[in-house]
Amino acid sequence: MTVQNLIDEFSLEVLCCGDKAADKEVKGGYCGDLLSWVMSRANEGDCWLTVMGNVNSIGVAVLADVACILLTENSAFDDDAKLRAEQNGVIVLRSSENAFDLAVKIAEKL
Repeated sequence: MTVQNLIDEFSLEVLCCGDKAADKEVKGGYCGDLLSWVMSRANEGDCWLTVMGNVNSIGVAVLADVACILLTENSAFDDDAKLRAEQNGVIVLRSSENAFDLAVKIAEKL
């Protein structure tokens, strides 16, 4: 499944770098908000579900090489984070659903 498939399947809001979504493959998923924990445990190609929409989350996404960040529960995405995401080509999406519900649905599709 690509990130674009994910966007289409779950009607996700694209906050940044959606032009790269068709090419990025989603291989798995990871849920977590403690950035140091995510950095050491998320896998390359994961869809990372979190409420952390700040500049530090973009750094973690780059280091972990996740396919995308999926902000849950309509979490805020600040301007500094958007700029950093654009600079690093990090795809950031948003949904009103909570992480558990989304993770279950994504897992069923993977």
